[in-house]
Amino acid sequence: MTPILFVYAKGGPPLEYAVPRMAAHAEVHVLALAPLPRITESVWLPGCASVTTAPPGEGVELVDLICSHARRVGAEALLTLSEYAVVAVAHASLRLGLRGAGERVAGARDKRLMRRIWRDAGVPVPGFAEVHAPEDITAAFETLRPPLLLKAAWSAGSTAHLTVWNEQQAEEAWKTGRSVMEASSAQGYAELHAADEGVNDFLLEEIVTGEASDWFDGDGWGDYVSVEGIVADGRYHPLCITGRMPTIAPFTERASLAPAALPIDLQQRIEEVSRAAVDALGLDTCATHTEIKLGAEGAMWLIETAARFGGVMTTRQVETVFGLDMIGMLVCQLLGREVAYPERMLTEGGRGGAGAGAAGSLVVFAVDPEGRPWTELPAWDFEVVDWPSLVAPGSRVELVLEHSLAPGSPVPPYEEAGGANSMAALCFLTAESGQELLADCGRILAALPNALAAPRVAPHTPAPTEPSALSVDRSTLGGTA
Repeated sequence: MTPILFVYAKGGPPLEYAVPRMAAHAEVHVLALAPLPRITESVWLPGCASVTTAPPGEGVELVDLICSHARRVGAEALLTLSEYAVVAVAHASLRLGLRGAGERVAGARDKRLMRRIWRDAGVPVPGFAEVHAPEDITAAFETLRPPLLLKAAWSAGSTAHLTVWNEQQAEEAWKTGRSVMEASSAQGYAELHAADEGVNDFLLEEIVTGEASDWFDGDGWGDYVSVEGIVADGRYHPLCITGRMPTIAPFTERASLAPAALPIDLQQRIEEVSRAAVDALGLDTCATHTEIKLGAEGAMWLIETAARFGGVMTTRQVETVFGLDMIGMLVCQLLGREVAYPERMLTEGGRGGAGAGAAGSLVVFAVDPEGRPWTELPAWDFEVVDWPSLVAPGSRVELVLEHSLAPGSPVPPYEEAGGANSMAALCFLTAESGQELLADCGRILAALPNALAAPRVAPHTPAPTEPSALSVDRSTLGGTA
């Protein structure tokens, strides 16, 4: 098979899901810039032709490392699933003459540059101001309407996002944000190509008001969506929309759901806005994950576009519901093979053939459904929870080992500035419908504090299922982290 180099860093879909899909189309050589998830090694390692670990370095040094290893294994394509390695892999691909995100990749990573590009292209974005020094904060409050959201320009997972109402709060939040980004960097959750920029670069942005009830069929949905897609040799292919539950303050995601309960005509309007946004960025060949805020009377604002797939289990959700193996599609596109893209974005599920009408990723944070902190912080243990009592008869809950704490670990307190850094675990759910999935997530969130604190019970035995290509038995009911 044709060799490819997979550059592994923190974030992105778990390897137990991703590697088998790469290995179905290519000989996978891994360059690991972060510790690999040994808990699932028996699932992903057989799909790898070689695995090399190396300290990442940064800038030109990191690009040199990637290029050197790619030449050594004869790679005909480079791929990463991590937000933090996207820029470095794009630059390495350019140097090697391989397909990749292209020379304008920074526009899909640096939130300041991204917003400048969209503003100049007439794509709807909230008002914003770049923050380089204290005087920039003063200028922002003279031109923007508070409250404002302070964002780290190179962050992911809502890390270092804080809401501020005045200049003094903004200055304190800027200090806090830099501290959070430094701590995240120490854990490997930071930009690898430009480490200093990843810690120090920020912007202030107006908080636009969403109105989910103007868009969704049914209650309980968050007021923004993501369009998942692939850019192939400069042509954007939007593939489907994934929905959300309401975020935790300030804007931390707690659940990604597919399909989104949106009328088809509204999905197509969203598709066109995502097309304008991605086209303006001028990307070459890469995955895309485009987040859009939904307001009253049809208003929309772009939140961001990433030149990679959505995190958590987004890729598996899309495959389960829409029947699209996006990772396999991208590998083939990077290798110059023919890929069958839908003529237009898919707006209805039921194509996955897995028996589930809906699928979702649920992140466990120590907050209740209304966003209030838990009064006590129990130990995390997937097995102690009576999951079948919390979900509909046709629904199923699995633990994603790679993104979950070990059993017995204390659930960390939720910190607004920390965003996804406060997560205790990640669960993958399937249900017979989107509304049923939404209801399942709500019941789980309400019950978890007491369920985790309950006396330990014997692990359940999941209903017999046909083993999947990724040996899903390793992470189904009764699994441990």
